[in-house]
Amino acid sequence: MTLWGGRFMEPPDDTLWRFTTDPADRRLLTEDIAGSIAHIEMLGHVGLLPDEDVTVLVEGLKRILDEANEGRFEFVDTDEDVHTAVERRLGELVGPVAGKLHTGRSRNDQVCLDLRLYLRRACDRRIDQLHDLVAVLVAKAEEVDDAVVAAYTHLQQAQAVPLAHHLLAYAWMLLRDAERFRDAKDRIDVSPLGAGAAAGSSLPLEPRDVADRLKFAKVFDNSLDAVGSRDFVAEFAFACAQAMVTLSRLSEELVLWATEEFGWVRYADRYTTGSSALPQKKNPDIAELARGKAATVIGDLTALLALQKGLPLAYNRDLQEDKRAVFHADDTLTEALAALSGMVATARFDPPPPSPWVTALDLAEALVARGVPFREAHAAVGNLVARLWAEGRTLAEVTAGELEGTHPRFVPEDLDLVDPRGSVEARRTAGGGSRSSVADQVSRLREILGSR
Repeated sequence: MTLWGGRFMEPPDDTLWRFTTDPADRRLLTEDIAGSIAHIEMLGHVGLLPDEDVTVLVEGLKRILDEANEGRFEFVDTDEDVHTAVERRLGELVGPVAGKLHTGRSRNDQVCLDLRLYLRRACDRRIDQLHDLVAVLVAKAEEVDDAVVAAYTHLQQAQAVPLAHHLLAYAWMLLRDAERFRDAKDRIDVSPLGAGAAAGSSLPLEPRDVADRLKFAKVFDNSLDAVGSRDFVAEFAFACAQAMVTLSRLSEELVLWATEEFGWVRYADRYTTGSSALPQKKNPDIAELARGKAATVIGDLTALLALQKGLPLAYNRDLQEDKRAVFHADDTLTEALAALSGMVATARFDPPPPSPWVTALDLAEALVARGVPFREAHAAVGNLVARLWAEGRTLAEVTAGELEGTHPRFVPEDLDLVDPRGSVEARRTAGGGSRSSVADQVSRLREILGSR
């Protein structure tokens, strides 16, 4: 079934049909039905359809919605898209009056409406999932308690921090990812119905009426823009891509931390895989795949941006390709969040202590606190590090006398700073890697999660 056969003397060629139809939009079935119900009710409200037609059409659409929700709706090969499938099925249920379903509508504004309905709901679901993973990280930060690890710069051990501080860094990143979906939803939440094919309609339609029935915050301002733009799709895909990048960074560390070289964490058997050749292997495949799948979602975003870059107004069939890309991005993020949440929630952290070298800056800052210029303090501690390194020793083995010999402003109490735990306790910066900072972050994050 097509919605455009009137002026054609030949049926579509099979090659045209295969090339121009795409089952991806079948995912929009429930959105298409919801939009159609609101549209029919608006047509009745403005007097374009008699009440009896409205009743018949709405009841038929609700029957189709029940079929969709129960998994009983059947697409057929002759359905050009989800819109024609709904109209075909409606005709089977209510007869010729189904021909009035498309009154005052174009597939151009219809598909845009369906997409906005779908993505608006998807934003809420991804926000919930992101918050769920934040909650997992907060719980894990409390579980690891007083474990101290190295913070890394250039993948070299840099400073001592609570492991909880490291985990909570990802919690804050993920909260920003959730905020991006919330921001995107504001621009998605605009009803395009009434824009028609390009320039609206001569019929007395009321776009605001449909928007209110579907609980849209706003109505389109320009019909050409309404049907010809997909920046809202690209923005949603960007939110997916950036969230996947965050997950990829977390995944990289989850992979590293599970190595024998790091030895920070063990993962539950049910969230790992084995090797077909190496009996001893226990692989963090969820993290590796999340890292890899981030690349494909970045590709989806690139495709959506390239798809729009040369299109004149208003609608062009190129835009049919937006759905496969954005659905793939959404599906990938959905699955990655679920899998990583389970993997992290069941992880058992037991990291070894960091290298004693991570306290070098603390020693330098002890001198600065007594009025020594930082460059002088830096050079003094750097010389001490070089000497100990050459002797095969570490800062853990330095004596009070050696400290005082390095710089006259050192005092014996500075030896406490050589212990990574002492380093952490000496940290004062708000938001820095101290235990008090971790406690404050946990409290704030729980407050944020509790207010959602």
